[in-house]
Amino acid sequence: MCTNIVYEWLKTLQLPQYAESFVDNGYDDLEVCKQIGDPDLDAIGVAVPHHRRRIHEAVRRLKEADERAAGLYF
Repeated sequence: MCTNIVYEWLKTLQLPQYAESFVDNGYDDLEVCKQIGDPDLDAIGVAVPHHRRRIHEAVRRLKEADERAAGLYF
């Protein structure tokens, strides 16, 4: 099993079973994960609706954290 930031992120979402598929599909960094949409989840193999919602919500939180951090510099 891969041990990287994406695995740790998925583990906190209680979805570590997708870690290998994320990495195999090029989602090996949280910056890349911020771009995930429904077609990406299809390619990764996330078919369970509540898993998809959990990932979408986590992506939204990642993006919001970036926006808050950017505000600190201005």
